[in-house]
Amino acid sequence: MNITIRNAQLEQVPEPDKGYIGKVELVVEGHAEPYEVTLFTKRGKEWDYSLHFLNEPGKEEEILALETLISEDDDTFDRIIDAVWDFYEANEENPASE
Repeated sequence: MNITIRNAQLEQVPEPDKGYIGKVELVVEGHAEPYEVTLFTKRGKEWDYSLHFLNEPGKEEEILALETLISEDDDTFDRIIDAVWDFYEANEENPASE
């Protein structure tokens, strides 16, 4: 399954959790609608996620196929996590000027 990550964002959650909340927009070759993966972690350790269509509802079999891939293929899941960290680190190094 060919996945293209279009956008990512990550922000730190204040005390007491010291966690992170992130979002990744992605498209899957051959799927009619783009997706968004919402991510959450406490202290940057284990990640939970929610997968949903970004704009309009799509085919159930397509989202189920992507869900299966994300939950069973560590490389795909790691790629999504890496996208939010890359975004976060890039913005930490180059914060937008006010």
